Formats: sequence, C-alpha cells, structure tokens
Amino acid sequence: MIRGVGKSMRMKRVIDQAGVSVICALDHGMTSPQFLEPLADIATRTAEAVAGGANVIMMSKGMVRLAEPSFAPTTSLALLLSASGNPEQGEPEIVQIAEVEEAARLGAGVGRACESHGIPFIAEAEFPTTYASVDELKQRYGFEYLRRNVRLCGELGADIIKTNWPGDEASFRRLVEAANGIPVVLAGGSRLEDDELLRRMESAMSAGAIGCSVGRNIFMHRSPEAITRALSRVIRERWAASKAIGALQQELGTVAAR
Repeated sequence: MIRGVGKSMRMKRVIDQAGVSVICALDHGMTSPQFLEPLADIATRTAEAVAGGANVIMMSKGMVRLAEPSFAPTTSLALLLSASGNPEQGEPEIVQIAEVEEAARLGAGVGRACESHGIPFIAEAEFPTTYASVDELKQRYGFEYLRRNVRLCGELGADIIKTNWPGDEASFRRLVEAANGIPVVLAGGSRLEDDELLRRMESAMSAGAIGCSVGRNIFMHRSPEAITRALSRVIRERWAASKAIGALQQELGTVAAR
C-alpha cells in the first residue's frame, strides 16, 4: 500500500496537473558517440529547460550532483540507469550502470524494474540508435519494429512509453493504440528544424501523446529555454505549431537583439 502511494505521488510530478509531461533529456553523455559541447555546463542547461517549462529532467547519477541546484521544487528527476557500450557502432551495446535503489536515493521519479520500489518506469521503445534520421531508421528497421517494441514495453510494466516519430500522424496513432492506454511521449531524436520539431509534436498530441522527451533539440538549440517554452505551449496549452513557431521566432529575435 505504501509503495503504491509513493508511486502515485511521484507520477503526479512526472505527469503534471495538465495531464502532460515535458521531459528534457540531458543524459546524452552516456549515449552519444561523441561528446556534445553544450552539456559541458549541465547546470545551466538544466536551468534553461526548467525555465522553459520542462517538468522532468532525465540525466545520469553523476550529473545530478551538479545540476540539482537548478531543479525547481516541482521538477522530477528521471535517472537513466544504462549507458551505451561501443556507441560508434550501428547498434551499440546497452550496459546497465546503476540500480533502482540508487534512483530512489537520488529522488528519481523514474527507473527500470521499479514496481517494488514505488518508482514510475519510463521505457524507451525506440530504434537501436537514434543518431540517424527517421527516414533512414524507418527504412532499415520498419514501422513494425517500433510498434512491437511499444507493446513490449507495456507488457513489461512501463508506466510511460517513449517512442520515436514513425514518419506521420496516422502511424504515430497506431503506436499509441499499441500502448493500449499507457501514456506515450514522443522522443525528439536527431536535430531538426524548429518548425519540423513543433509540427511533429502537434501531430503527436493530436494522435494521443501526453508529451515529449527531447534532448538534442533542446540543449543544442541556440536558446534552450525558448524552444522548451515553444514545446510546452504546444503540449500544455495545445497551441498550433504555427502559432508556437511565430512566438518562438519573435523570442529568438529579441534574444539576438540583446
């Protein structure tokens, strides 16, 4: 009973009062084939994402020590418990590097094999690598690879399923249907133009997503706070992508003029 209450309390931070989740993934130091320069200042990237409206920050156990002061009281920590071995390979080896107990001690709201600890579990139903374009990955692995993995995550007990953009809204709706009511968030994937990112997000929300999990398209942006705010507007306030793009461009113009 107590564990069930603990999980429910954590879920209220992961999925906020609006029923959505804006996750900023800052865990790429453990998955990227190369070091990504913007992550050199993890505390600033965290502060920017939180200021823009992210309610969940995903990162490693080592970086939490540096970024914790940038968390708001309502910000949830999603702790990544794995890293990529041989990340330069086409299909890197995934290695577990932390335990659920560590996630609980660090205050995380997310982990793996978490039911007995009362911690929500975000599972990634993704292509083997996300360091390539959607078209390339879809051509190589096929839509059914994603759909089967979405269902598998649900079968294994995921509380939230993170998955890739399959190429169009109708296909994403089929992924949501495969989850059978388990909340689904859209992964940001490789770097995109702002308008494409926001249009995908609008389509995903229309197809039944509850939010996003975006990393590179936030922390590698020239204004991480502004693009997070634009995503938050599409997700929380259900702005049309065109409206969010206009507001983003205006904000970026103001930033550039400073």
